[in-house]
Amino acid sequence: MARIARLRDDLINKIAAGEVVERPASVVKELVENSLDAGAHTVQVALEGGGLQRIVVSDDGHGMGREDAVLCLERHATSKLRELDDLENLVSKGFRGEALPAIAAVSRFTLHTAEPEAEVGTRVTVEGGAGLHVEEAPPRVGTVMTVEDLFYNTPARLKFMRRGETELKHVEEAVIRIALAHPEVSFLVEHGGLPLFTSPACPEDPTERIAAALGTDVHPHLFSVEERRLGLSITGHIASPEYTLPTARGIYTFVNHRYVRDRGLIGAIQRGYQEYLPSGRQPLVVLFIDVEPHAVDVNVHPQKMEVRFADSRGVYDAVLAAIVRTLRAAPWLGPTPPEGGDPRRQAAHYAQAVERFLTRAQEATWGAPLPLPSAADAPASLSLVPAAPVPMGRAPAFGQALPQLNEAPPPGYFAALRPMGVLGGRFQVCEGPGGTLVVLDPHAALERVRLMDFHRLLEEGKTPPPSLFGTTVELPVPAARALMGGRESLALLGIDVEPFGGTSFALKAVPPGLEGADPRALLEALSHALPPAGTPPDAVGLAEALRVMACHAAQTASDKLTDAQLRALLGELDAADFHPTCRHGTVVVLEMPLLELERRAR
Repeated sequence: MARIARLRDDLINKIAAGEVVERPASVVKELVENSLDAGAHTVQVALEGGGLQRIVVSDDGHGMGREDAVLCLERHATSKLRELDDLENLVSKGFRGEALPAIAAVSRFTLHTAEPEAEVGTRVTVEGGAGLHVEEAPPRVGTVMTVEDLFYNTPARLKFMRRGETELKHVEEAVIRIALAHPEVSFLVEHGGLPLFTSPACPEDPTERIAAALGTDVHPHLFSVEERRLGLSITGHIASPEYTLPTARGIYTFVNHRYVRDRGLIGAIQRGYQEYLPSGRQPLVVLFIDVEPHAVDVNVHPQKMEVRFADSRGVYDAVLAAIVRTLRAAPWLGPTPPEGGDPRRQAAHYAQAVERFLTRAQEATWGAPLPLPSAADAPASLSLVPAAPVPMGRAPAFGQALPQLNEAPPPGYFAALRPMGVLGGRFQVCEGPGGTLVVLDPHAALERVRLMDFHRLLEEGKTPPPSLFGTTVELPVPAARALMGGRESLALLGIDVEPFGGTSFALKAVPPGLEGADPRALLEALSHALPPAGTPPDAVGLAEALRVMACHAAQTASDKLTDAQLRALLGELDAADFHPTCRHGTVVVLEMPLLELERRAR
């Protein structure tokens, strides 16, 4: 008796759905890509229940006639391929003809479409991959695809779905990836009737799409990248090293405008940034790699998230060259100013150039940094604080901090400093005990003091009185939604905000020290730092929000300190707690003992 039997078609479709349809985000990705292949200029996505209850994707593409509307729900029926050789010249997003039948097999699926200028449209309904029902429908522009009760007939897979909020984040990320690749298309995503992501078409300025998708605070840090070689074009935008992220989620790479996660591409980008970013930080990059279709295989992953290059080394080298060339030009510092220009930018250019030259020269000549004097060489009256350990064969980086002074400074250390002047329009140069040269970052110092102030207000439960300070702020939709859900936390922080219609908010009161902060930048930054819904709004849950407030409070005053204010700040630093982390924790940028200065002067 035979042991092997062919599976039924309906079971094959449900198994295939496991490769194509992992979660609601997979459904949205496939349906939106179909809309783009249909030439849509506007794509709208409406969700309920995180996408598990209902997904509606509508577009203004060219639509379908009745015959195509029925055929598109048959497995391996597609308009993108005719012969096997066509795989070498693919320009469409989809091509296998599996997505729609796989989605229909695990949901209640409805397709409503019509060809341009048609007098009647078509509606096709499928439930669980069976019972295809076709009927006439009113004509419309483009296509509407509705997916309800996803995985209702596969409970074993449904139980592995996350909470609605988690699934919603995956959906939003899926749309953002597609939207970044197509700034010429308008996108509107809503959940439960509330906007989630909205971005009009902006083909002339793709940075507007990046700002809408990844946050408006990144916009001033974006700079274009371009590298062209035979059969290869690399374009896009990268953020300056001043804007970093804790993970590599901000690296978006597209091959022929298809989002991919390729280890080689990510590695090349990270190597390009390695001289510019501190340990543990990652860049924000939106990069487009365009190659001849026959030079890349897109048919190597079920979700088409990976590709294989015919010349992977050449592609990775070109990406690395594009990143390095842009970073070495330091565009975020602006052009070197002429006589009488901004000395701060000129000083930064000069400091970077000197640092790179000395580091390379020292490594090439000695292979290790010059030795610092030991404690045995110092007079009894001079207390040396050892510098942070430096890896063998590598010179200390510019601005490397002394961890001991930034984690547990000796009692009275800061009050004993004597301010002498300002370096580069930013750093405070001071004389320490025994003639020690000390360089401070006043922004980090103010941030540390303000963080303690805000912690104290939170612990004491004091609410700032209403003030004359007040303004109305228009925010992006995600930020507005986060603030609406976090008003209780904001009140505990001493920030009084009220909805003012749409995505506008009235900011009525802030704690002392934040009166001069940019209200829009402050509220948008706080929207990312507030604890998630359901988290107790205590000092632990509000720690990141307190750090954001301290950073914005420091921005308003660190560049205009008077001598009296600086001396008062130094006194406050001695009383500050250095254990809570700040966004800019490096207060002491440099400390050089007198012996080291004398040795270098010989």
